[in-house]
Formats: sequence, structure tokens, C-alpha cells
Amino acid sequence: MTILGPILFASLLVVPMLLMNITTDSHKIVVVDESNIFENQLEDRGNLVFSRVENIDDAKDQLKNGTFDLLLHIQKADENQPNPVALFYNRQQPGLGTHSAIENQLQDIFRNKLLMETFHISAEEYNAIRAIRINVRAQNVRTGEEFATGLNTGIGYFTAFLIYLFVFLFGAQVMQGVIEEKSNRIVEVIVSSVKPFQIMMGKIVGIAMVGLTQFFLWIVLTVGIVTVAGIVMAPTLAQAETSQMATDIEAMVPSEVTAGAAAMFENILAGAGNIDFVFIILMFLIYFIGGYLLYASLFAAVGSAVDNEADTQQFMLPITVPLIIAIIAIPMIMQDPNGTVAFWLSMVPLTSPVVMMMRVPFGVPIWELTLSIGLLITGFVFTTWLAAKIYRVGILMYGKKVSYKELWKWLRY
Repeated sequence: MTILGPILFASLLVVPMLLMNITTDSHKIVVVDESNIFENQLEDRGNLVFSRVENIDDAKDQLKNGTFDLLLHIQKADENQPNPVALFYNRQQPGLGTHSAIENQLQDIFRNKLLMETFHISAEEYNAIRAIRINVRAQNVRTGEEFATGLNTGIGYFTAFLIYLFVFLFGAQVMQGVIEEKSNRIVEVIVSSVKPFQIMMGKIVGIAMVGLTQFFLWIVLTVGIVTVAGIVMAPTLAQAETSQMATDIEAMVPSEVTAGAAAMFENILAGAGNIDFVFIILMFLIYFIGGYLLYASLFAAVGSAVDNEADTQQFMLPITVPLIIAIIAIPMIMQDPNGTVAFWLSMVPLTSPVVMMMRVPFGVPIWELTLSIGLLITGFVFTTWLAAKIYRVGILMYGKKVSYKELWKWLRY
């Protein structure tokens, strides 16, 4: 996985780029316009090619014979329907992109007609008005620096999800390693020379080092693969039909949406230079290591209490629930990263690694970070102490179904 992981991650970036440059087949669309509003106004955009037929029955026959791919029947307005109604006829249901592209064209043509006839506003004047955007930016009152809210949200969500993912991934490795050593009776040989607490901490710290090494290699190799792929594909991308792609996007997405996205992207670029990436990476490492050590000790305790992975389910729920709560709370944290819920969840050691990383890009007071990290270290020490008491008894316990009552006895030994 150290080698395959970066290849898979890089594929998530490279493959969509390749797919976007694959020319899709053209769709021949025959139009029967009984309203005479859209005559000769539907433009060939992207992979959509329009042609006109007068009779609906002839158009249906041609569609059935495979002459055309889709039939667009525009019915004229009457007393029951004040606006024209457009119907699709097809041998198969059209895709969302095709449906949206045709619908947006029809909407624009009909809207421009109403604007011209009712309000005497031309399409150019209307598009000029619709292109006007208010640029809303957030600024720090003390330093005058601009906040990149969108980018901060993306960084926070990405780092929080990474911690959630790797805590589960490497914590499970600790548990599986303990179960394997216990079921193969390897631990009986090891415990004759090393104390149980040392065995448990050696496994936790060892897998932590493996995890950090693998994580670092994933980043380096992924960036390397994507960079090399970008250099190799540069000529292909340069010759790609970028104008065609832009036309497809323009046909499927309303212009006010693209204008809003452009304004948001401009705000992201404006505030990106004010983000302290070194501090974010430092906090990520602290909370990743602290969160992993806390949960890995609990996973090790679960692994020592059972004989096989099938028996771990009853003990996994109390461990996983706090992490799941932290992930579920992320949308709420996005809305108010400095709110009461965000504060308390970032203080509780079981949820703070995920929640605090969601808050860090938005700026967290030093005293909150210090308190949160201190509580996380305290939580790790406490859970390690509990796990060690369970571990020293459980690793030599075989053939017995362990219950919570039994675990409580072990803790009191």
C-alpha cells in the first residue's frame, strides 16, 4: 500500500483530467417547434447538434429509425398552459448534462423574448446586468489581512478527515497486531522477557512511526507522480479542446452560477497568502500523534481482551462513537467555528483531534490550543493507564468470552 496508495491518490487527480479531454459523441437532436418562438435560435453547443422538422409524426418515425438521437417537441401555449412546454422523446433517458444544456438554452431564449417584448430590454443589456457581482470579502480588524473562508474550510475539512481516517486505519492495525500475537501465542514468549506495558507501548509507538513514514511517503510520491503525469500530459492538455469544454460548461451551468464561482475563487486567491501553512501542518502533526496515541491504546486494550476479530464488535462501538460524532459535527463547525459546540468538542480529548483541526485554519486563541493539547495529553496518559491494566491480563486470557463486567474486574486488579 505504500506504493499503491500514491498511485491510487494520483489517479484521482490524473484520470478525471484525461476523461475530460475525451471527446464525447455528438447527439443529433430534431426539433419540432409548434410555438415558433425558438425557430433557428437553438445553437449547436458542445456535442449537441440541432435540426428542424415540421411534422411531429415524421420526427417520431425518424427517431425510431435511428436517424436522430433525441426529439425535442415544443408545444405552443394556450389557455391551460400560458408558457410553452418542451417534451423530450428518446429511446433511452437522456443524461443530466444533455437535459440541462437544452433546458438552459430554451430558458434563455424564452426569457430574452419576454424581456424584449414586455420590458424592452435586450439580451445584451440583461446579460450585462446579470454579470454584475458584489464582491464580499472578510478582513481581520487587527491586522487588515483578508480571510480566505472557502480555502480555510477546505483545509480544515481535509485535515480533520485525514486524522479521522488514519486514526481508524492505524488504530485497527494495532488491534489486529495484538490479536495476531495473542492467537499465535507469540506474546507468551515476548512477555517472559518484556513487561506487558512495554509490549503495548512498543506496538503503539512502532505502528505510529510506520504510519508517519507511510503518510510522508504518500505525500511525496503522490506529488511526484502528479507532477510527472502533468509534464507528460502537457502537450495533450495543450491540444485539448478547452474551448469545447468551456462551451459544455456554459451550456450546462447558468451564467450567474459560474460568475458566483469565479468571485468565490477570486476571494480564495486573495486570502491564500495570509494562511500560515507551517502552523497548520504543525498542529496537524500534534493532533494526529495525540489522537492516534489515545485511540491506539484503546484499540490495543480491545485486541488484548478478545481471541479473534469477530469478538471485537461489542467493544468497538464505545470507541468509534466519539469519532463519528466529531465527523457528524463538522458541518456545524463550518457554520460557526468559534461557537460553543465547536469549543467544547475541541476540548474533549476523544473528539478534539478532528474538531480542532476543523477550527485551526480559522484561527484559534493560543489559550484554547494550549488547553486542548494539554487535555489531549492527559487523556492519552489516562487511556494508556486503563489500557495497560486490561492488556496485562487480557494478553494471556484464552477461550473465554469477555464482558464489560469482566473488564471492570481487570481494571480493579
